[in-house]
Amino acid sequence: MTDLATLYELGRRYREGGDPTTAARYLAQAAEEDPSSRAVLTELALAHFQSAALGKAETTARALVELDPSDAFALTLLGRSLVRQSKHAEAVPYLRLAAVMTGSAEAGAALAECEARLT
Repeated sequence: MTDLATLYELGRRYREGGDPTTAARYLAQAAEEDPSSRAVLTELALAHFQSAALGKAETTARALVELDPSDAFALTLLGRSLVRQSKHAEAVPYLRLAAVMTGSAEAGAALAECEARLT
């Protein structure tokens, strides 16, 4: 059995190397070992998002937000996962909160684009 740190590192390397599907397999194993690890869940959500496994990305991002509602990155990732599934109305509150928390132009642009799709 591979230890948590090795699973995490392999997953991170595969994701950064452009193979998010393989990364998700390692990171899912790591998440089973430590389901409250925000680092593991963040990497797993990103791997799912990048591989277009959007339902899984949404579920994992929701778990992150539940663990830490003040995590602006998790809020953004959840919002973006919802947007890519055309769940714009559901995404707006998460993107709005992330935009307010970060004050970043990128978060504001993501929110504006999502709101524009609602009209």
